[in-house]
Amino acid sequence: MTAESDDSRRSGNDAIAEAEKRAAATAERNISALPGLPGPEDTANLRFGPDLDPAMLALLPLVGVWRGEGEGHDPETGDYRFGQQIVVTHSGADYLAWEARSWRLDDAGEFSAPDRRESGFWRVSGTDAAGSEDPETVELLLTHSAGVVELYYGTALTQSSWELATDVVIRTKSGEDVGGAKRLYGIVEGGDLAYVEERVIADGELVPRMSARLSRYVG
Repeated sequence: MTAESDDSRRSGNDAIAEAEKRAAATAERNISALPGLPGPEDTANLRFGPDLDPAMLALLPLVGVWRGEGEGHDPETGDYRFGQQIVVTHSGADYLAWEARSWRLDDAGEFSAPDRRESGFWRVSGTDAAGSEDPETVELLLTHSAGVVELYYGTALTQSSWELATDVVIRTKSGEDVGGAKRLYGIVEGGDLAYVEERVIADGELVPRMSARLSRYVG
């Protein structure tokens, strides 16, 4: 065995050990559910609850609860840091439920003020996305606390990364004046969920708006 192959084996073993350590901390956690409803409960942990619908296999790595910090840019107030939690659940149906909330952080990294919330659903259809050779299209329908509704279409780039762009953006009379957006999600080294959102500003340019790296808390 060469020194290089020995180092590679140690590196692989270290990665496995780290993954097992992370799983030990999150594997027994799940979201709580109020009793009394018929049918299967939502679960954010694939070890519990109903089996994932086969149509959702392309999105399987997203299921869980994710927590961490990120960086954002507000056109009016400039750059800021935020904390975030994303909850992705399923009930055995042909969609994933999505709920994300964020809060502003001060210079010391402490809670400063509530920020954005969004909720919606991920779906997978059998129709090709424009310009894609993937036979499956990923759909993301979101409703924002800022008075905006968005419909994204995209595709799985790999088994653990997804790219989407808005097809429709609707705002209420009092809603935030925003343009279209692109989002890239991926499971990165260490098992974290990372994403970048770019959004169209007033002059039509697509610029970075939010990015974060979130660690698995449940699942």
